[in-house]
Amino acid sequence: MSNQTVLITGCSSGFGKLAAKTFQQKGWNVAATMRSPEKAGDLVELENVSVIQLDVTDADSINNAVEKTLATFGRIDALVNNAGYGGHGIFEQLGDEHIKAMFETNVFGTMRTAKAVLPHMRKQGSGVVINVTSMAGILGLPFTTTYSSSKFAVEGWSEGLAAEYTPFNIQVRTVAPGAFGTNFSSATDNAVQEGDEQLVAQAARVGAHFAGLGEQMRNVGGTEADPQDVADLIYRCATEDMPVHNVVGADAEMLMQQKNTLSQEEFLNYIRQMLTPQEAA
Repeated sequence: MSNQTVLITGCSSGFGKLAAKTFQQKGWNVAATMRSPEKAGDLVELENVSVIQLDVTDADSINNAVEKTLATFGRIDALVNNAGYGGHGIFEQLGDEHIKAMFETNVFGTMRTAKAVLPHMRKQGSGVVINVTSMAGILGLPFTTTYSSSKFAVEGWSEGLAAEYTPFNIQVRTVAPGAFGTNFSSATDNAVQEGDEQLVAQAARVGAHFAGLGEQMRNVGGTEADPQDVADLIYRCATEDMPVHNVVGADAEMLMQQKNTLSQEEFLNYIRQMLTPQEAA
């Protein structure tokens, strides 16, 4: 049995499941956590993988998962905060409950899980926290303003956390994927039918624009983006000397190059023209 253990949230599918398998293949113990363990699939068959129930909106659930991980493997060397969900719609279409729920999972859930794990990392004198965000947390994207703001919050929190915990020999990293063909859309709370006729019509136009653009962005460079690249970067963040902020995907790298080359206003205009139909419905 390896003496290195990772706890990963949101392992029932997508990046979380791929990350769990990647760490397991590299010889790590894996606490593969998820809200519904019955969705674990083939993870239950893997050696040194423990499937554990964890709901990031429930503090008791988080604490129980951390204690089960420690009881099973003895330590937690890396925490991967991957659980989260998205949402589409023009800002006026998003009700207060939608906005609160988005932050409850993407921001407060990430913070709760880190707060439950950090004391154990301090006690053992080492650890790494990896927060999976999004390019929407680096660029303010239209049609996903609530999701974008939640991921911006995690990026900023992570940057401050990295400075706070360096003296404890605990590293903090973010991984910001671009557009990848996972089933993330199934964990998306859409509000595109809400509001008045003008908002619904505009949401339909923007949604169609985004669908076509997403296909293009997943194929920047001529090949479709591979979600395994995200899992591999998460693993590198746990095992190598990496910067605090990390993007992954050819589209993300292209956008970051533009962001670093253009003036702020030029870049904002570039994003606006690329992402938003220029006339309202």
